[in-house]
Amino acid sequence: MADASATLAANGEATPAASPAASILAPYSKRVVIKTILGAPDGGLSLVGQTVVVGGWVKTGREQGKGTFAFLELNDGSCPANLQVIVKAEVATLGDLVATGTCVRVEGELKRTPEGTKQLVEVHVSKVLHVGPCDAGVYPIAKTKLSLEYLRSVMHLRPRTNTIAAVARIRNALAFATHTFFQQHGFLYVHTPIVTTNDCEGAGEMFHVTTLIAETERREKALLENPPPSDADVAAAKDAVTAAGGAVKALKEAKASKEEIKAGVAELTKAKEALAALEARSKMRPGLPRKGEDGKGPVDFAADFFARQAFLTVSGQLQVETYACALSSVYTFGPTFRAENSHTTRHLAEFWMVEPEIAFADLEDDMKCAEDYVRFLCQWLLDNCRDDMQFMTKMFDKTALDRLAHVATSPFARVTYTEAIELLQQAIKGGKKFENAVEWGIDLASEHERYLAETHFKTPVIVYNYPKEIKAFYMRLNDDDKTVAAMDVLVPGVGELIGGSQREERYDVLVKRLEEMDLPRELYEWYLDLRKYGTVPHAGFGLGFERMILFATGIDNIRDAIPFPRYPGHADL
Repeated sequence: MADASATLAANGEATPAASPAASILAPYSKRVVIKTILGAPDGGLSLVGQTVVVGGWVKTGREQGKGTFAFLELNDGSCPANLQVIVKAEVATLGDLVATGTCVRVEGELKRTPEGTKQLVEVHVSKVLHVGPCDAGVYPIAKTKLSLEYLRSVMHLRPRTNTIAAVARIRNALAFATHTFFQQHGFLYVHTPIVTTNDCEGAGEMFHVTTLIAETERREKALLENPPPSDADVAAAKDAVTAAGGAVKALKEAKASKEEIKAGVAELTKAKEALAALEARSKMRPGLPRKGEDGKGPVDFAADFFARQAFLTVSGQLQVETYACALSSVYTFGPTFRAENSHTTRHLAEFWMVEPEIAFADLEDDMKCAEDYVRFLCQWLLDNCRDDMQFMTKMFDKTALDRLAHVATSPFARVTYTEAIELLQQAIKGGKKFENAVEWGIDLASEHERYLAETHFKTPVIVYNYPKEIKAFYMRLNDDDKTVAAMDVLVPGVGELIGGSQREERYDVLVKRLEEMDLPRELYEWYLDLRKYGTVPHAGFGLGFERMILFATGIDNIRDAIPFPRYPGHADL
């Protein structure tokens, strides 16, 4: 065992005796993260005898032995487990350390805990290197269990709670797994724009990006401070231009000197500039700029920042298709936005989407990729995030780990939309009641999707070949002229997790679909060009990232699956 003098000091420099533990020193922060100790295969026993520097926030603290020492439960966010730290009164003022929320960085020897203790190691502190005090009397994150709804009101502090920290680590793991899956399969990561001029979904529920409101307020304030010129003022300015022009003409006719003519021209230029400024200000009106001679037409977005209407994107799919039609397999992963005034537990105004696009692929390829991806994510959490998943299973959903294991190892069921409708109708005949009617042509409601995944198949199911009337214009029309090559992946607990399709690669058919859905062709000419110049069969899908987190963790509200939830009436921080 290493000598107790072996040290990982606060300056990050290790003595030769400390070299076995030096390799676990966290880069850039001169400490050993708690996960490195407690997450080791032996629970940290191999480090016993080493002097380490650890830091974190006090979860619980208590003085013992009539104030001679204190126990601190320290967590640095690297794992769900807390590291027990023992501080003696001669080392530091214990009252400054024990309050929940206090941040400390300490140096001490890692020792084995007494027999029968759950945790195998603890730190006996020799130095207190930092104290970030916290008044427990007003600290919003009390030791008692707090509701997730309350925690949304203290969004800046909620990452310190066990639940939100676990969700953050699970989210991180899923993001890393996403990039790993697509990179391993030869996909290129493409950054698609957040500001767009296209409505991918055709729903119209988009956030406008505009500077017109700020410009209008600035202009109206300027008009109040300096009212526009009258007609008489403009007429007088015109007379001044005429007079200055006449003066220059007279000077030239009189063959005046160059200096005199130059001075006259300068006066004329000055008069013209003054007239132009007056005429511009005389046209200024309060309110948004509008089209039409009377200024009462629709808003004139030509006066806006981008000289046209612009929105926050609802999907990067259309843009990423441009790269799929040149670089083959690509994906985008970023924030998307929907101005839907919904207050349900399944909707956000800002959410993240994973959207791969595959050239030379059809619907079958698309479904296989989606299934493999979801199964990969589930296995990744089992392999790399088990401690957090165990916490979520204990606290929120007793079936979470079993569900991940089942999905990771089981093939997905597949049914056509028509078959799905028939199954739902059979369920109704058997006594099942749905709030929403079931008939061919409906867009499946969440209750229908969950029944199929949770009750009938008891596993994820892919429903494909949907009626064209309920799907987007870009989805490939099937030979029956009634359905499109679309697919949705439905999972237990959530319903739709993935939506995708084979894209319509036939130019004429795509033009007709745009016309049928009354979409302005001029906005999609660039999209049509992808079919006009070297068209290629291709397919893709979108996975709602927060919905994947709901599915994995079993938490009920999507607002707790994202660090900073945006929904109607709420855009905190």
